[in-house]
Parts: sequence; structure tokens; C-alpha cells
Amino acid sequence: MKNSKGRGLHTAHPIGRGCTGVPIPGEGILIGDKIYSGVTLTLDNCLLPLERLQQSPSAEHGLSADTEEQLRMRGCELIQAAGILLRLPQVAMATGQILFQRFYYCKSFVRHCAEMVAMACVHLASKIEEEPRRVRDVLNVFYHLKHSKGKRAQVPMPLDASYISAKAQVIKTERRVLKELGFCVHVKHPHKIIVMYLQVLECEKNTKLVQTAWNYMNDSLRTDVFLRFSAETVACACIYLSARTLQIPLPDQPPWFLLFGASEEDLREICGRILRLYSLPNVSLPSMLKEVDQCHLALDARIAKAKLAGGGLLAVGTPTLDVPSSFSPASKAGETDAHHSPRGNTLCNKLTSLSVFRRSRSVSSPLRSVSPTHRQKISRRDREREKERERRRERERERGRGRRDEYSRRR
Repeated sequence: MKNSKGRGLHTAHPIGRGCTGVPIPGEGILIGDKIYSGVTLTLDNCLLPLERLQQSPSAEHGLSADTEEQLRMRGCELIQAAGILLRLPQVAMATGQILFQRFYYCKSFVRHCAEMVAMACVHLASKIEEEPRRVRDVLNVFYHLKHSKGKRAQVPMPLDASYISAKAQVIKTERRVLKELGFCVHVKHPHKIIVMYLQVLECEKNTKLVQTAWNYMNDSLRTDVFLRFSAETVACACIYLSARTLQIPLPDQPPWFLLFGASEEDLREICGRILRLYSLPNVSLPSMLKEVDQCHLALDARIAKAKLAGGGLLAVGTPTLDVPSSFSPASKAGETDAHHSPRGNTLCNKLTSLSVFRRSRSVSSPLRSVSPTHRQKISRRDREREKERERRRERERERGRGRRDEYSRRR
């Protein structure tokens, strides 16, 4: 069974004894008498299943489908503009946009800032495509795109506390992207596939057809078609759409796209998603961010209500853990226990008690966790080691005095 993040999942179960440790294709690794989970990373399991595509995490948090679509498109446009200023190759910009699209089918726009994720995807994609850029350069470019507003004067981001915080946040977000994608960040682009297919169709000399198909392919990066279909199918759809736009006939007896393993139904769906980009209304970014903030506040309110109600699960599906009152140092000192506190402060008291307990455990003496007999053995062993070190130092001093006396006699 494979999960949606592209990782193979297999359940470990014991088998008969006497077997040797060998890799078992499709099941994992046999070590001793147990089979341990194997990891499968291929381009096939980068495509998301239909149930994940129908209900995104942002929709579960109350964000409308139109706003999510606009945010995806704006985020990809921001990555493209930043890549141009950073002088990245088109392949690196395409990789960053696909990583951006994949991440927001794992996490929600309500919980994760789109601008910060876009910066992390640009930085990560530059390293994946072996065109690395510094975090400082990425921050400067996004700062310029945000504050220039058509002005030619380029003012770099000041090196203050906000810069240090933003740099740390980009690195942290990059690790989050890698974690959520299961480190499966390889992307197969249809750039070379389009040229190869047109050579097979003997249309590679038609520069207008090649350029139009290339443009449609770059525009399709703003949609989620690369999460739904393979790169070969997307390449066929771009050729199909550009040929119909330019009214260039292609072989249809049988249809040419059957040669490349694509179906007309998939081609029409990809073309519809690309053409929808050109009909989307121009919604202002502040209005979309305002809707995101409203969803964020509503989600926080639901979580707080679930905490106060003392339910087993929060609104985001996270189980609540009851911390024993004995964990609190205050209860040991004779103060009021957590379960005697008012209902509204119960969770806060439990979390505070747990954090104080963890800090007290980290700074406590290691001798407090051992028995008195073992403690005496440790003390006796330490005293013997100290005596041995003192005897060793005394012998070194004696050797030093002997060398000095020998040197004096020779003189």
C-alpha cells in the first residue's frame, strides 16, 4: 500500500524462523524473523489520488475553492517572478511551482503563509536543479517584489532582527516542505518531451507551434495538472491545445495522442484547466488574505472551544492528552492541584506544569535517579580514579626532576 506522499508503507509482521535477511520486492526487508517496512519512491506515486484532490486541507479549514485557486496561482506567479530575478533556469522555477502545489495538498493556506512557502520552494528548487541560491538572495528578491511596486530603485532588505527571523523561518519552512512531501521532490518536466513528440509528428520546424505549446506548458504550472496527470499526458495536452488554437491539422486516423499513451478525455480536462486560467477574475491580494485571516480566527475559535469542552479530539484531529497532576512541582509543594483549578484554566495549568516538570528533569543531578547503594559505588569509584590521577601526576613530576638533575650533572 502506498500513501499519498509517495512513500511505500508495509506492516511489519513476524514470519517463520530460520529465514535469512534478504530484501523482499514490494514488501520490505527481511531481518531475522521479521519483515521491516520498505520505502518506494517513484514518479508514479507522485500523482495524488482522487480523494485527496477533491478535498484539500484548506477546504477542510473553511477556505473557499475560488480563493484557494487564486492563492495557488498567485504563489506560482510569485515563484516565477522571483526565479527570473534570481536568474534561475526555467526548470528550477517549474520545480518550485510543482513543490508549492504539492505542499498545499498536504497542508492548509490557513495555517501556513503562502509567501514563506514560496520562498522555501524557490530555495529548495534551486538546490534540486543544481543552481543553488543563498537564502539572503531569495529574501532580497521577495522583499523587492513586495515593496518595489514598479519602482526601479532596489533597496536591499535591512540586516536587522526581522531579517534574522525571516531567514530562520525560510529554513524551517523548507524542512517542513521536505517532511510533508516525504523527501520525494523529484519532478519530471515535459519541456524535452514536447520537442521530442513534435519531432515524431514532423512538426518541429513549425516554430510557432513549438513556442505556443511551450507557453501553454509554462502556464499549466500555475494549476494542479502536474499533480493529476503524468508529464507525458501534459505534453500531449499542450500540443493538442496549441494545434487547435493555431488550426494546424494533426494525424487523426488513428488519433496521434494514442501513440503516446494519452486519452482524449484527459487531454480535454487538462486543456480546460489551462484555459480557465485566462478567465479567472482579478481578485485583490488583500481581500484574499482577509478571508484567510477570518478562516484562521474561526479555526482557532473551534480549537479553543474543543479544548474547553474537554473532548478527546480537537477540531484539527489532534488528540488531547491529560497530564497527571503529580507532574506539577506546585502540587508537590502542597499547592492546589490542576484538577481543583477552574475549568477555564485547566489546560493552561497542565501545559505549564508539564513544561516546568521537563525543565526540572533536565537540570536535575544525575545522582538523584539512582539508588543509594549504587550512588556509594559511584562515589568510591570516583575517589579511586582521583587517587590514580594524583599518583600519575606525582610520577610525572619525579621524572621531570630526574631529567633536570641529569642535565645539571652533564653540564
